[in-house]
Amino acid sequence: MRPLALARRLVLLLALPAVLAGAWWAATEDSTDFFWPPLSDILGTFGETWFTGRFTADVLPSLARLLAGYLVALVLGVGLGVAIGSFRTLRGLVEPVMEFFRAIPPPVLVPILMLFAGIGNGMKVLVIVSGCLWPVLLNTVEGVRSVDEVLRDTARCYRLRPHARIIHLVLPGAGPRIFAGARQALSIGIILMVISEMFAASDGIGFTVIQFQRSFAIPQMWTGIIMLGLIGIVLSLAFHALEARVLSWYTGQRRAQREG
Repeated sequence: MRPLALARRLVLLLALPAVLAGAWWAATEDSTDFFWPPLSDILGTFGETWFTGRFTADVLPSLARLLAGYLVALVLGVGLGVAIGSFRTLRGLVEPVMEFFRAIPPPVLVPILMLFAGIGNGMKVLVIVSGCLWPVLLNTVEGVRSVDEVLRDTARCYRLRPHARIIHLVLPGAGPRIFAGARQALSIGIILMVISEMFAASDGIGFTVIQFQRSFAIPQMWTGIIMLGLIGIVLSLAFHALEARVLSWYTGQRRAQREG
């Protein structure tokens, strides 16, 4: 990317956050409200709150649970989605069940999962899996169904083995839909990570934010919200970089179609 284009992209990326942060700073600069402290006070306590032991004690365990649940949901969602999308009979059998379970809000399952999985890390990972699974699964099913029939017929003519057909035809063809579902699942996973840590937890960002709120440490509570936002930004950028690399063939094809 050329330096000028890179600079323009950075300006576009940072312009809105800078404006919002400036507006927040100006709106709270002279605030005397206990629950709405000045942004300068919040930022002043950010480093002391999160980088004096809580990063390893709370942030890293939260990220580990998020990564575990997210990866399990990806593997299950893609694996089941390929199978369901490839066989019409199987899809007809499981579609009503899928529609039923995906309509249940994942936070509602937290008390039920606590009964069966306890209050440890397993419960929190299961909560994340229960919410992240459906976007990946449903998008994978639709992606597999949308694979070009001409390409399917070509693969059959060349007598590709089933595993080769999945690797070289089905997964690349469904790749854009799979990544769309994975992107949705990532945002859902962050939300469920926090919610799961608010129930019978002893560490994690969600647990720490609730503890700050209950002890009326309001600036520290706001720093937890900012930390969650920063984690979301970093994970989103990392996901975007991975998506751009894996789907470079797809974006190049779309660009060529637009220019043509």
